[in-house]
Amino acid sequence: MATSQTALLLGATGQVGQKILKELLSSQHFTKIGEFGRKVTVPESLPSQHKEKLVQKKIDFEKLEEAGLAKEKWDVVFISLGTTRKAAGSDAAFEKIDREYVVNAARAAKTNTGPQRLVYISSGSADPSSRFLYLRSKGLTELDLVGLGYADTIVLRPGILAGTNRSELRLGQSIGVFFAKLASHLVSIPLIQISTVAKSAVLAGKLGTSALPAAAQASKAGKEGEKFTLIENSGILSLSEEA
Repeated sequence: MATSQTALLLGATGQVGQKILKELLSSQHFTKIGEFGRKVTVPESLPSQHKEKLVQKKIDFEKLEEAGLAKEKWDVVFISLGTTRKAAGSDAAFEKIDREYVVNAARAAKTNTGPQRLVYISSGSADPSSRFLYLRSKGLTELDLVGLGYADTIVLRPGILAGTNRSELRLGQSIGVFFAKLASHLVSIPLIQISTVAKSAVLAGKLGTSALPAAAQASKAGKEGEKFTLIENSGILSLSEEA
């Protein structure tokens, strides 16, 4: 494991992204953090003692060739970018933001100068064949991301996110997971704090697949020849206790 690493975070102003950013900034392991997005965090809201290692840049996801995501080689790329059907305004707009922007940005951040790790915050019950738009989009995004050829791709599938300050943020996820669990004859819907997801995401990014503890309950998912490391809700909960 490297003694220190650099990290790029896409989606830092979202609910989970905000927590991931704070975890990265407070980590002694990550010495440089890039926060690139349509919006960036207000500097005054961040701890002053950690801001010196933060690089912020506003980018246009429609013009990623101008964003310079790969100008500096990032050891770990964290993606917590996403939206909801309600916020996007249409199915097409949702998929454009939730999948196309995510995959294109990950592709733009990939370099050929050395191994890089990709950590993506997906959703519980994500399935590329799901009848539910939200879960289908997440499942397809997972497959698209592993197809980019990162040396190590780790996907976290948390359950229903608790601790957000916008109840509608994950409405699509909540409905999709509810019916998916119902269809599987499971009556309980797992809840997880966004701070817990963030801790596990940062630790997974730091350690990588080969060094993940048994607590992560990691498994392989994807398709033949393009497998990614999957950490589901129970593993996310347990892994956070190792942080």
